[in-house]
Amino acid sequence: MREASSLRGVFAAGCIGIAAALALPSVAEAQQQQRLRWQMASGYPSSLVHLGTMGKRVETQIAAISGGTFEIRFMEPGALVPALQVLDGVSNGSIEAGWVSAGQYAGRNTALALFSAVPFGPEAGEFMAWMRYGGGQALMDEVHAKYNVKSIVCGITPPEASGWFRTEIKTLGDLRGIRMRFFGLGARVVNKLGVQTTNQPAGELFQALQLGTIDATEFGQPALDLGMGLHQVAKHYYFPGWHQPASLYHLYVHKPLWDGLSAQRKAMVESVCDANVVFGLAEGEALQFAAMQELQRRGVTFHTWGPEFIAAFRKGWDEVVVEENASNPDFKKVWDSLTAFRANYKIWGDLGYLRN
Repeated sequence: MREASSLRGVFAAGCIGIAAALALPSVAEAQQQQRLRWQMASGYPSSLVHLGTMGKRVETQIAAISGGTFEIRFMEPGALVPALQVLDGVSNGSIEAGWVSAGQYAGRNTALALFSAVPFGPEAGEFMAWMRYGGGQALMDEVHAKYNVKSIVCGITPPEASGWFRTEIKTLGDLRGIRMRFFGLGARVVNKLGVQTTNQPAGELFQALQLGTIDATEFGQPALDLGMGLHQVAKHYYFPGWHQPASLYHLYVHKPLWDGLSAQRKAMVESVCDANVVFGLAEGEALQFAAMQELQRRGVTFHTWGPEFIAAFRKGWDEVVVEENASNPDFKKVWDSLTAFRANYKIWGDLGYLRN
């Protein structure tokens, strides 16, 4: 009888143990229930039309999709690090994440600019096709790994305008000696035409133009530029944005943190960024015509670069490519991949679309 009673006790204890184990969450589930808080240093203020709203949307959508268990808090430029030092902060782990354009760091490695905006390069659809299906993402991972950073394409914008000038540019000679804020590898091109370039962050541009520290600037699309008030100090607005036919924006994450995320949380981030790309393209296209109409009402004159200007810009870009291919193996590897993809894409791009 004692033996039977003992067996019954063991069986009962085993059942209780199994029930308790089933009631407990798995290790993976427990990790997901733990609240995770990151700070995301932004290269753009939240008040900035489109670029700021895309960054803020990362914050709100991660919170929504995670049920509040994962927070990526948008931090204004300068709150954690200066706007142009986000890469450094994410690289060394002093901040968890950043909202940036990789092209801001072309001075660190010109290959980074090719993941951002390419002069005379692909428009949005072709750009994303290369990133997702032509090897672009793998190359972006490879280059950013050198800086201890995981980079995720998390936004996109349509073509930019080419710049604001105080006076009309009638000849190529009129560009010589102009002091101009210019982004990415396009700055190297206009340098060849005698333009003196700087890469100031968004928050400094209006004052610099107003005080005459710079004579001209390019920044974004018409809706962005209208919101910054650039039309108040320059009335000549040039198109097209040959230097940025489309621009990608990135969520930077300190790589060890990214590697330590669960598959579920990685999927959350990637899903939010995928949706943000769609949001960015749709909003970017929808905002521009009303802004252009408003700029015209405020006395802005629109100009289109003539053939001689476009030819000079293209010649300058071809020279930059030759120089970078010879001096930067990272650039050459990325450029070769993009060029091969574009050569194959051309049959579809030329025939598949109705060009006005």
